[in-house]
Amino acid sequence: MPEGTIHKNVREQLIVAGIQEINGYGLKNFSIRRIANECGVSCAAPYKHFKDRQSFIAAIIEYINRQWMERQQKILEKFPQNTRKQLVETSLDYVRFLVENPHFRSIIMLKDEEFDSVYKNMRGQISALSRNLIKEYCKEANMSEDREKCKTYIVRSLIYGASLMFDNGELEYNEENMRFVAFSIDREFDLP
Repeated sequence: MPEGTIHKNVREQLIVAGIQEINGYGLKNFSIRRIANECGVSCAAPYKHFKDRQSFIAAIIEYINRQWMERQQKILEKFPQNTRKQLVETSLDYVRFLVENPHFRSIIMLKDEEFDSVYKNMRGQISALSRNLIKEYCKEANMSEDREKCKTYIVRSLIYGASLMFDNGELEYNEENMRFVAFSIDREFDLP
């Protein structure tokens, strides 16, 4: 295997272990030493890939963002020139993304003053497309700025609420209930 491939594999292995570390120990107790041990590499190995703790956490967020962005792009390509359909399908797939990747949620919801002062926009990137699609559709439909804010709040609440309900078993995670979520999001744009 070429050296660059090995380097990339170790970096990705460290990132995946870093996600598990945050899920298991939280951000305050994030231990690069424990991650290195989990990956079977020396304590110095992570520093070949990440400058420090903050850049390691930033790489984890970038990894999750990239996973989500690849999925979003496919939706945008599938429904060109149809903002509302892109909005509904992207929102629906975000629910799937959150349910199917519960280990990402603690990072997506991450709140850390020290981290946010340096990387404040990184976590917001994951929801930027859906916010932008809501804004774009509201503009196309001649909705006021106040109505756009309301629609953004409701759609985001539907996404996170549905994800949580599926996760805790309140709703069975199946296609019928996913259709209900899609209907609820789509219908919101027909309401005042």
